[in-house]
Amino acid sequence: MNNIKKGIITAFCVVLGALGTTAPAAAQQLPKKKAILKTLTRANDYFMRKWPDTGQEIVTNKARPSNIWTRAVYYEGLLALYGVDKQARYYDYAVDWGQKHQWGLNRGIETRNADNQCAGQAYLALYQLDPKPERLHDIKASIDLTVHSPGVDDWWWIDALQMAMPIYAKLGVMTSDTAYYEKMYRMYSYAKTKHGGNGLYNPQDQLWWRDKDFVPPYREPNGEDCYWGRGNGWVVAAMVRVLEIMPPGAPHRAEYEQMYLAMMKALPPLQRPDGYWNVSLHDANHFGGKELTGTALFTYGMAWGIRQGLLDKAT
Repeated sequence: MNNIKKGIITAFCVVLGALGTTAPAAAQQLPKKKAILKTLTRANDYFMRKWPDTGQEIVTNKARPSNIWTRAVYYEGLLALYGVDKQARYYDYAVDWGQKHQWGLNRGIETRNADNQCAGQAYLALYQLDPKPERLHDIKASIDLTVHSPGVDDWWWIDALQMAMPIYAKLGVMTSDTAYYEKMYRMYSYAKTKHGGNGLYNPQDQLWWRDKDFVPPYREPNGEDCYWGRGNGWVVAAMVRVLEIMPPGAPHRAEYEQMYLAMMKALPPLQRPDGYWNVSLHDANHFGGKELTGTALFTYGMAWGIRQGLLDKAT
């Protein structure tokens, strides 16, 4: 397993555990909180030992800076873990990462790419813990450039919703400026209803096509639509994060709750007998076998919904 994938899995195991440890018990016996925390700590310790230099480039087929999205989602998870287990080394490790990158984004503040902006989620979380202006400056400047421009077609792949939407939501709360909510909605709506011709969301199946190049007439080998498990997991996470951040009554919040509930209805029938979901939600044999990241994200979304009273834990 390559290091990037390990980082992703660690991040979402951390997010899932940190946000799910206080969930009500399901009908089956769930592990104890201490056992979950022990597993999370072990996984995170491995990552921190593997990457003692938070600024070290990630080298696969080429060298990439360590503030790209794969590393950003790890720090999102690390800070969620810090929220339930306030070990100073977690906070210090995240701050060191931000400092190594001068609290900047891959490709600078002019980037509109959601993957590049994803690091801002951790920067904003760290800013809220200690409001040093350098932690806020670049991510806010980047989002402000997008907000004050006419374009709304940037999110042409569904991962982008999780990478960027929580940033807009958080800036809306932090500044009390609804312009962030409105721009986020317009970009979300374009992705949902316009990209690829008719949008990336299929209201009949209540799932999202992978990106604008995988909408019909593209089909999976078995003739079904291309509903990528991990990609739909990103959308679930985006809805949860935005709903957590935005206050009740905030502009368009009801749309995100409706989307969340629709996906929660669509996903259970697609679950495998072993509890996982497949890589391709409608083609079990395409890249066949259980898929961890999507499964973790779906479980995270379901656990959150139960805790919020939006879902019935019995069903």
